[in-house]
Amino acid sequence: MPGTRIIAIRHGETEWNLQGRFQGHKDSPLSPLGRAQAAALGRRLGAETFDLLYSSDLGRALDTAGAIARHSGHTVQADAQLRERHFGILEGLTESEIIAQHGDTLERLRRPEPDFRIPGGESLRDAYDRCVSAFTRLALTHAGGTVVAVCHGGVLAHLYQHATAAPMDTPRKFAVLNASINRFRFAGGRWRLDDWGDVAHLDDCVANQPDH
Repeated sequence: MPGTRIIAIRHGETEWNLQGRFQGHKDSPLSPLGRAQAAALGRRLGAETFDLLYSSDLGRALDTAGAIARHSGHTVQADAQLRERHFGILEGLTESEIIAQHGDTLERLRRPEPDFRIPGGESLRDAYDRCVSAFTRLALTHAGGTVVAVCHGGVLAHLYQHATAAPMDTPRKFAVLNASINRFRFAGGRWRLDDWGDVAHLDDCVANQPDH
């Protein structure tokens, strides 16, 4: 059986990406480059065949998904379970501000400790389990189909680690690029990574901002 194909996409670059601010469940508008990236995604996916278009319910993802919808004709279905990790007290702050205000929290975040819950936010395990569960639900609900899902860097990293059987707390040796197309397959109860980090549609755009 071919299984369910999931085309998972990171949103376009945001203003807070440029400023190095932790976004999490807070939001920031797409930058001019981010809007151009979203438009390029729309043109690319408008030429592909897929069944449904999902998005995190955060604005940066919805705006990116909206650009795809304008070309593909799909309706965007918002799903809160596709949100980025909740970074609690760190959201909206730059790294230097976090060092000054919450240095101990940042140190524990960097180790990382899977069960350390950021004050006001989620632990790594919380976010990992939520994201993998959300994608598995989509794959089972739309078995045999092709689903596009616009989400976030951390969300994509969790699915990558799950599909490749890498421990959730393993230091990343892979990039999670803005407006990248990442292809997964779910069949027989198992995930498989088919293609990662496709940004051919971005031409000379830079898509390598931090994924928080």
